[in-house]
Amino acid sequence: MKKFPEYFLWGAATSAPQSEGHSSLNGKSPSTWDKWYEKNPEKFQKNQGPEHTSNMYETYAEDAKRMRDIQMNSFRTSIAWTRLLPDGKTVNQEAVTFYRHYFSELQANGIKPIINLFHFDMPWWLMEKGGWETRESVDAFAFYANTCFDLFGDLIEEWTTFNEPMVHIECGYLYGYHYPAIHDFKKAIQVGFHTLMAHTMAVKAFKNGNYSGRIGIILNVSPCYPKSQSAEDLAAARMADLLNTKSFLDPTVLGTIPQELIDCLAENDLLPKVNEKDIEEIKQNKIDFLGMNYYQPRRVQAPINVNKPAVSPADFYDHYDWPNKKINPYRGWEIYPEALYDVAMMIKNEYNNIAWYVSENGMGVADEERFLDKNGMIQDDYRIEFMEEHLIQLHKGIEAGSNCFGYHAWTFIDCWSWLNGYKNRYGFYRLDLENDQRSLKKSGLWYKELIDRNGLD
Repeated sequence: MKKFPEYFLWGAATSAPQSEGHSSLNGKSPSTWDKWYEKNPEKFQKNQGPEHTSNMYETYAEDAKRMRDIQMNSFRTSIAWTRLLPDGKTVNQEAVTFYRHYFSELQANGIKPIINLFHFDMPWWLMEKGGWETRESVDAFAFYANTCFDLFGDLIEEWTTFNEPMVHIECGYLYGYHYPAIHDFKKAIQVGFHTLMAHTMAVKAFKNGNYSGRIGIILNVSPCYPKSQSAEDLAAARMADLLNTKSFLDPTVLGTIPQELIDCLAENDLLPKVNEKDIEEIKQNKIDFLGMNYYQPRRVQAPINVNKPAVSPADFYDHYDWPNKKINPYRGWEIYPEALYDVAMMIKNEYNNIAWYVSENGMGVADEERFLDKNGMIQDDYRIEFMEEHLIQLHKGIEAGSNCFGYHAWTFIDCWSWLNGYKNRYGFYRLDLENDQRSLKKSGLWYKELIDRNGLD
């Protein structure tokens, strides 16, 4: 038996925009996703927009019992900025009531809430002013964060500021997958720095308020593996790590921005606008714990064609298609569990062995109805295998001394996934889109047994 530490957090994760529904109701104002769907519904899988999603706004009490049924002891979701502060300043009391009931219901069922503040859902009122491109976003987010701490600090012990900040930076300003879907490397860097400062000022507000509990951030980390040990490929891997991993890990955990990254941005005329006290604020407001989302590795090689100054990350590194890879064909992502051990060792050896947990890990599969048995249960053995392989590597990292306190799967109930809608399913519970009914999958039974044992056979 591979046993996990006592009091290990076993759970799952979702977000407000992907699970709550009621996106235009109950006093909520629109986010960029609501407006983008309104403007361009054809961009969304089967016209599946953000309005209804999994309807946890109505079903959270029953869903908390479902979590208890499979022995989960923790659950991460987010607060919708647009629901709590529809205009950025005025508290929506209906939202306060909803979230207090929601979090209390989780606790009543033995589920520890871990609450995140931003999961890609930029308020439209702020987007119209420039979103993360404008410095105003930093103060607006700090005010929102402080409002959350004041209103829910008696219920929540574990807070995180952002989920995967690199995603709204890359997808919104480099690769066209999130609104505003532009391609501008310099704007992306500025958006990234404002995001970092918004995080920093939220941490400062938490610490200055002397709230109980801890505050952290959730980062998506894809360990970087070079094609070869050539100087060129190693340099490409180093730059990929600097841009995608160390750009947030170092300032949030260590309080410093890597000098090599600063020098590279300066050489390419990409340095962001920085206020006089920003670097000191970053130094003084480090996180208490870290969430790490892991799905796939990053494999790179030296680029062939390079622009100087750089116009995209492709001028620093190119993707390498490893011929021996195992792949999830539905997402096009490589399955490489060994990287989770490498993440564990990186945190131990390079980041002061800070307390951390796996905040997302899971496998999305399309058309899961193919695997329904005669009793109506999805036989998702592929998901069980995926998680087992990753947990073996995580256990290996913990045994080697990495300070990991939990594992959260993505996700609890099949959730809405941005432009992909409900194409790929991830949940322990299947969602019937016709009637919102939930039904347990085989992986849910497996997860219950895993948690009961607190270990793997």
